[in-house]
Amino acid sequence: MFVIIGWVMALGCVFGVFIVHGGNIGVILKALPFEMVTIFGAAIGAFLANNQMKVVKATISGIGRCFKGSKYSKARYMELLALLFDILQKARKEGLMSIEKDVEEPHSSPLFQKYPNVGNDHHVCEFITDYLRMMVSGNLNAHEIESLMDSEIETHHAEEHAAVAAIQRMAGALPAFGIVAAVLGVVNTMGSVGQPPAVLGGMIGSALVGTFLGIFLAYGFAEPLGGLLEQKVEDASKELQCIKTTLLASMQGYAPQVAIEFGRKVLYSGDRPSFIELEGHVKGKK
Repeated sequence: MFVIIGWVMALGCVFGVFIVHGGNIGVILKALPFEMVTIFGAAIGAFLANNQMKVVKATISGIGRCFKGSKYSKARYMELLALLFDILQKARKEGLMSIEKDVEEPHSSPLFQKYPNVGNDHHVCEFITDYLRMMVSGNLNAHEIESLMDSEIETHHAEEHAAVAAIQRMAGALPAFGIVAAVLGVVNTMGSVGQPPAVLGGMIGSALVGTFLGIFLAYGFAEPLGGLLEQKVEDASKELQCIKTTLLASMQGYAPQVAIEFGRKVLYSGDRPSFIELEGHVKGKK
């Protein structure tokens, strides 16, 4: 929603002020289709040539996520921490082997299904169950599991950032393609030097539209999309760090109530539930 509002404000301020100051919007509108095809066509072609197909797909998916609200909210984190609390509490009371079935079949586990927003998230479930399985097996200590968690989070972060980098590279290329379009317009104008000054003026104005569009599309549209997607990637990594911190605290001998407090402290302040809110939510779910 805010993406659309931001773009409307950018378009309104740029073109609105141009018209109010007496600018001839007709020159821009006349050149717009040709310049857009030149700039966007070249940018998309370079984008496809510069990225593997998995990055192209991830970028398209990431752009789609930019137009949706963030799923990483205080309510989701309370569900996540309540789920971890229930799992760790069961393991503490009944032994680690008691959660083996929950770990192997999370989609039919009452513990996971009690928290559908988190329990039905494939990536989160897989991350939790993989390391709970290692805890149940007892073959790895806390330091070894922490090293594995760090490697997986780093890999996830790198994969997600590939789409961000692709968008940022496109944003960097758009002004250059705008210059290319402008140069082609100047070349076309120079081939018509015999035309009246009014005609030449219009042709030069159309040529300069290419430079304007390249810069405007880069910093008004592509760069903000890349920045927004990067923030969403950081939110996803923060959720995994919360799980990591909670499970490691449990492995180090802390009680479930204390372990989830470790996890809560990792979260960003704007999304972090307070101690009282989390305690009330956990007690309410019992």
